[in-house]
Amino acid sequence: MVIGAGAAGLMCAIEAGKRGRRVAVLERADRVGKKILISGGGRCNFTNLHTKPENFLSANPHFCKSALARYTSADFIALVEKHGIAYHEKALGQLFCDGSSRQIVDMLLHECDTAGVRIFLNAAEIRIERENDAFSVSAGSEVFRAPSLVIATGGLSIPKMGATSFGYATAQRFGLSIRAPYPALVPLTFAEEDLKKYADLAGISTEVVTSIGRQHFRENMLFTHRGLSGPAILQISSYWQQGTAIQIDLSPGKHLADDLADATTPRTLAIAKSSFRKYLPSRLADRWLDLHPPADFTNHSLNALERLAHDWQITPAGTEGFAKAEVTAGGIDTDELSAKTMECKKVPGLYFIGEVVDVTGHLGGFNFQWAWASGVAAGQAV
Repeated sequence: MVIGAGAAGLMCAIEAGKRGRRVAVLERADRVGKKILISGGGRCNFTNLHTKPENFLSANPHFCKSALARYTSADFIALVEKHGIAYHEKALGQLFCDGSSRQIVDMLLHECDTAGVRIFLNAAEIRIERENDAFSVSAGSEVFRAPSLVIATGGLSIPKMGATSFGYATAQRFGLSIRAPYPALVPLTFAEEDLKKYADLAGISTEVVTSIGRQHFRENMLFTHRGLSGPAILQISSYWQQGTAIQIDLSPGKHLADDLADATTPRTLAIAKSSFRKYLPSRLADRWLDLHPPADFTNHSLNALERLAHDWQITPAGTEGFAKAEVTAGGIDTDELSAKTMECKKVPGLYFIGEVVDVTGHLGGFNFQWAWASGVAAGQAV
């Protein structure tokens, strides 16, 4: 029995079916793979060529290593190519379908069909009972019994797509520990003072480096009406904690005040803005200098101005929450699970895979690779 027909659940079902297991998948929605369908702007960023354990957050950073090593991005690419799905690489090893993400869902459904997997949609009011060495699962009028039960119900992100706390509730019922779930890969919101300063810059995008401690990301940042978004912000949001600051380098590797270095050039605010506009969007350059005008135009004040632009310390008010989060961080404590099989140490036959587990990838196809890898790990063991 697999509960949840998303990326991890379907992959687990396929692998188990290929081994001759009789597999049933229960899905509360009216179709499978809803998050797959909306991912990557409808083209599904299905994996990343550069997947490694360092691309994942977890209370135990070693937990993901076994599954990721045994089912790699190359393995999933081989499956995609087997089905003749055209794809392309974007920046930083991200692979997308040339066509629609529907191709990935159709591929998984075809593999399920070939492996003899049965999928039951609109499975409402799922109830689980442990009976001796087996699980009894009821959904409406249907009742199933199986020695192995896999929970692949995802996290709390994007509730409008049907996200629920079912997986966490199931874990708690069986006495498993949970790391508090929180929104990850999520836009950040401005504090009231910063909102007044920057909200009207909504729509402006620029390449930055965002940092918290030793963790940093060099990608685009987007100003919104409520705060900051874009890949650089989504990435660093997974590491952000309430009340702490994020460091932002607005122009990595570039010297914004170049035009003022020449002693023959007039040192005025207008010239400073002209210099900053070479490397920053014009409205951002002007706003930055309006908000941070140099006290004078001595070398000391210009150096301070330069340092400030490369070390913008901003403390967000919060995040946009699970409604806008791409994934949920936290989840089933990995100490409760076998890293090789995803089986619960306390409850033989019970498995947790995918987003519901305390393993969260960076932006760029890593969370799908964890879904495929953890699904295969469980599918080879059930």
